[in-house]
Order: sequence, then structure tokens, then C-alpha cells
Amino acid sequence: MNRIIPFLLALALGLFVASSTLFIVDQRQFAVVYALGEIKSVITEPGLKFKMPPPFQNVVFMDRRIQTLESREPRAIFTAEKKSVVVDWLVKWRITDARAFIRNSGTTMANLETRLAPIVQAALNEEVTKRTVQGVLSAERDAVMRGVLRRLTEDAKQFGVEIVDVRVKRVDFSREITDSVYRRMVSERQRVASELRSTGAAEAEKIRADADRQREILVAEAYAQAQRIKGEGDAKASALYADAFGRDPQFAQFYRQLQAYRETFRTKNDVMVMDPSSEFFKTLRTGGPAGAAPKQ
Repeated sequence: MNRIIPFLLALALGLFVASSTLFIVDQRQFAVVYALGEIKSVITEPGLKFKMPPPFQNVVFMDRRIQTLESREPRAIFTAEKKSVVVDWLVKWRITDARAFIRNSGTTMANLETRLAPIVQAALNEEVTKRTVQGVLSAERDAVMRGVLRRLTEDAKQFGVEIVDVRVKRVDFSREITDSVYRRMVSERQRVASELRSTGAAEAEKIRADADRQREILVAEAYAQAQRIKGEGDAKASALYADAFGRDPQFAQFYRQLQAYRETFRTKNDVMVMDPSSEFFKTLRTGGPAGAAPKQ
């Protein structure tokens, strides 16, 4: 029993020493070995590695994967025609030189992003101010991203990082410009609506005029046809009257007197003051055609 205890203590000590001197480097990481506070080496190859136990050496792991930096508070940028736009962007970057990165930003990614964001914004301002709103929105958008990437590629070397890509996510007008554009859009839509209403009113007037013309033509044709039929009817009636009157002249005279009475006394309010013995009332006195004997 006395022999087993020292053996276990020696084994535990050996395991402790081994755990403090051996470490594993993942392929997604850099391993920075410090010796008494100074960088002794940067290990980039993955695998099982060896170092001296603390406090002589210690290891700090850093992510070598691609990181994303996005605009946090987009600022207004003036274009070539002095229009204010707000640009949202993102930058893809990764560490390539761990020593330079640590010298400038320490071992914290946030420190690098805090220093890199103003540089990105300045490069973006320089590219946007050269171009018009239309160019930034569509035609020259790729050129803006390439220009920013080209400038950041040189500036990022001092930080020990590589700029992989630059993207413009969204370009929008500032609030003042947006209100102005909205008012202009409303005015334009109102102008188009007025033009459409005017065109519709003109077409409606044209249709109504054509309908009125067709109605007048139809009415005129119907009236002409009615007059023609009426004329034919009057001609036939006149022929019949002439035939009847030719056969009996007294009946003709009697009929004309009746027509005269009908036209004279059309309503109950018609009043005539005449001598009862006048020729006009001869039929009323005799009770029949002229020459007939009066009724007793």
C-alpha cells in the first residue's frame, strides 16, 4: 500500500504536467504562444502541440474564420448632385497576421471592428460623393463596392487582417429627401390621373356626340318615314273624301261645318258671341245637311 500511493501521486503529477504542456490547435484557429508576456510563436497548423508549462508559457486561441462587420449607425452621405443618401454596408474580413492583429487590436475582435468601421465609412463616403444617386442605386453600385474594397485592402494590412468582400446592402434617401421624393411621386401620380381623366372625358364627349348624331339621324329618318306614310295616308284620305264629296255635295258641306264646330269648340271654356241666325249655325238650326227640313 505504501508503494501504490507514491505511484499514484507521480502519475497525477505527470498528467498535470502533460495537460499544461500539451494543447490541440483546431483548423479554425490560430494558436498564439506567449512566453513571459511576449509572443513567442504563432501556430497555424492544426494538431497536437507542445509548450512549456505556466507561468513560463501560455496559449491564446484566435478565430481564423471569416468575420462580418456591419454598419451600426449609417450616416447620411451627399452624392455628386448634393442629394443625401443613407447606405447600409457589410464587410467580410479574417485574420491573416496574428502578430500584427494583436499589436494593433489585442486579442478581442470587437477592438478591431471599432477601429475598422470608421475606415470603411470614410472609403464609402469617398466613393459615393463621386457619383449621382442613380449611379449609387443601380448603374455604378458594383463600382462603389470595388472602390471601397480596393482602399480597404491596403488599409487593413496594418491591422493584420484581409478584407474578403464589401457589400452595399441598402441605399435609401434621408428622411428629408424621402419626403420630397414622396411628394414628387404624389404630384406625378396626380398629373397622370388628371391626364387620364381628361382623356376619358374627351372620349366620353366623343362617344356622346356620336350617339347624339346617330340619334338625330335615326329621328330624322323616322320623321321622314312618318311624314311619307302620313302623306300617303292623307293622299288616300283626300281621295276618299273627294270621291265621297263628289257623290254628295250637301254631305261635304255638312262635314265641313262639323269640322268647323269641332275646331271652334275644342274645350268647355271656348265661348263665342254670335247671332244665332247666322250662316255658321245653319246646321244647328236645321239639324242636318243644308236644305233639309227642320225637325219639329
